[in-house]
Amino acid sequence: MNDTIDREAIKQGFLLSAGFADAQRQPLPGDASTRRYERLTRDDGKTFMLMDQPPALESQPCRLHETEDERRASGYNAMARLAAGRIKAFVAASNYLRAQGLSAPEIYEVDAANGLLISEDLGDDLFARLIERGQDETPLYLSAIEAQAWLHELTPPEVLSPEGEYGWPLLSYDDLALKTGADLFIEWLPKFDASARISDEAAAEWEALWSPLRQRAEAGATAFIHRDYHAENLLWLPGRDGAARVGMIDFQDCLRAHPSWDLLSLLQDARRDVAPELEAAALDHYFSLRPHIDRDAFMKDYAALATLNEARILGIFARLVVRDSKPKYAAFMPRMWRHIGRNLRQPGMEGLLGWFNRHGFAERIAA
Repeated sequence: MNDTIDREAIKQGFLLSAGFADAQRQPLPGDASTRRYERLTRDDGKTFMLMDQPPALESQPCRLHETEDERRASGYNAMARLAAGRIKAFVAASNYLRAQGLSAPEIYEVDAANGLLISEDLGDDLFARLIERGQDETPLYLSAIEAQAWLHELTPPEVLSPEGEYGWPLLSYDDLALKTGADLFIEWLPKFDASARISDEAAAEWEALWSPLRQRAEAGATAFIHRDYHAENLLWLPGRDGAARVGMIDFQDCLRAHPSWDLLSLLQDARRDVAPELEAAALDHYFSLRPHIDRDAFMKDYAALATLNEARILGIFARLVVRDSKPKYAAFMPRMWRHIGRNLRQPGMEGLLGWFNRHGFAERIAA
């Protein structure tokens, strides 16, 4: 209780110093993170967003030039190259995206030490909510693809927004970060489902199969990626032009990675079904915007990284259910299995298809 009271006092002090002491505050629904949002409404009706991300609730992020051993000693966030809720990462990424002509919230006030900021309010028109209300999803998804194609043609900097106090290194989605994600599957799935036994031999085979795919992904890490690019984190801004019609939020864990990463997050979504026909049309649109890309090679990486991401997400959902007592995430898991089943039947995935079939997952990945 005292921690809650102290946190509220810190927020009130921040709002007072920023000139928002009299603003109405409306808490917004939370997600699986330690981050919370409130909508602030001033007397003139103008709205803003308050982000509340206590840095003490997260372990240390990965530091620039940190070795793999140092990252393992620091913990999961450093191994996976997550921003660990650091407000500076959000500010730097937002500044970078807006500098490229894309739509991320403008930042107005920041207290990085206490994990607070006030930003532009991009509204409530999340892709997922608009689609639920009957809006045609195809133009939304194709616009999201256009924003990605635009970003992927750029060479991202080593440090985002290096001028001033809110610079943040854009680290690569490297072998250790990819391994850390994939291994959540073999760590947590047996704790969620006792029938999913993974022997030491199966775990060693898992590593041998993934290692060359991870190394290929690290070698292809050329693009700025949002890392959580999907219909719950994208807002429709029809009053803006071109790719700027796609508002982006929750990009603080951004990295330099293989450009397929955000595409597969969007098109093989964990929370909603995307029809295979729409996925195919969106990928066709992407390659039409980047005609110099070797599509066959790209799609082999897409299938491999989509499978890795879905195994990672299954591990995260299992952890949320078992460790964090959040049973609602079990409902998303069958969708992930369906995605994995489709991806494993793509060219180049024969070895992993055999692994899932041999080690008790054949029914789950059945088409």
